[in-house]
Amino acid sequence: MNAFKKIGLATAVTIGLTASAAAETELTMYYPIAVGGPLTAVVDGIVEEFESANPDIKVNAIYSGNYDDTRVRALSALASGEPAQLAVMFSIDAYDLIEQELIVAFEDVEGTDDEWLNSFYPALMANSRIEGKTWGIPFQRSTIVAYYNKDMFREAGLDPESPPSTWDELVDMGKKLTKEGTSGLMIPSTGYPYWMFQALAIQNGKELMSNDGLTTYFDDPEVVEALEFWNSLSTEHGIMPTGTVEWGTLRQAFLEGQTAMMWHSTGNLTAVKNSASFDFGVAELPANVRPGSPTGGGNFYIFQETSEEERAAAIKLIKFMTAPEQAAAWSIATGYMGVSPAAYETEALKAYTSEFPPALVARNQLENAVAEFSTFETARVREGLNNAIQAALTGSKSPADALAEAQASAVRLLSDYQ
Repeated sequence: MNAFKKIGLATAVTIGLTASAAAETELTMYYPIAVGGPLTAVVDGIVEEFESANPDIKVNAIYSGNYDDTRVRALSALASGEPAQLAVMFSIDAYDLIEQELIVAFEDVEGTDDEWLNSFYPALMANSRIEGKTWGIPFQRSTIVAYYNKDMFREAGLDPESPPSTWDELVDMGKKLTKEGTSGLMIPSTGYPYWMFQALAIQNGKELMSNDGLTTYFDDPEVVEALEFWNSLSTEHGIMPTGTVEWGTLRQAFLEGQTAMMWHSTGNLTAVKNSASFDFGVAELPANVRPGSPTGGGNFYIFQETSEEERAAAIKLIKFMTAPEQAAAWSIATGYMGVSPAAYETEALKAYTSEFPPALVARNQLENAVAEFSTFETARVREGLNNAIQAALTGSKSPADALAEAQASAVRLLSDYQ
């Protein structure tokens, strides 16, 4: 039986026993539903289970679109005086939220302890720990993984159990997989182009930013080379469509056979598993100088303007949602990774990953993962980088010129923080 069906049955019984209890503390939680299909029922099931176990706490989950939409809606609510105690927002929003004094460090909230904070994968905490404190708790977390059509690999004479592990292999296999109506590879360049580009830069041996959020390296030769390689996949090698590839429709394009390989969030894994009419595989991203992917996804944040009672209730909710059993059920239902080693020791996730090993790929990739791109003035710096990537991929600017402009803009934006 599906893990969340089990939860739902338990919830229905427990709710009946506790319906008469009056909630003493009310929480409003903004939550991004952006990847992998209709997940509201999944989150609703977790919230209902929590309320059953904690009848004195009422949780209002507001589903607010993608990560950018969620940040805007949550911060607008705070600015207008509407209640909002916590949210799941981009892990990379931390610098801006700290700068605006909108969130509280978890070490400053009663109910937090070092054992709990240290129970999560260190790679998933890299965007959370800033200036000696923890500002976010991982929940809806991911790495970029490579999905590939094993049937197309067989038709092209390729080993379906040996996806490309290097850039050279990616190009060679991509050429053999490209045919009329089917691209060998698609990497999305809308939605989150900086995220895909960060993966390429890492694989070419270079980080895009410093660990303190103050410096970017967009015009570094290895970074420029990474964008030149991305561009060459269409202009020189012909294995990817020219121009931009849409983030939002790429999964469907893969399912319809329009591409043999795609790079996308592991958050799409369960949706692909449930919808694919062909044999598919999932692999870690290929390496050039080194293997690697940035982490991605969302963290829990607690807002500064909350009472002690609300903070205590928020910590209870966050601990509940990130507990091993819940994290395991969430991973099975969505494809996002379990956020702690303990999640993968649960019977549910051990059984699931034994039956469906691709569910381990994103977790295994954490060994070579780095913090997702984040700086002060993150949104504006990121916009400049996104524009540069798209300018290069559409041919309106050379990779070197586009990245030089993005670097100059980033230097201006970050100068006040130096």
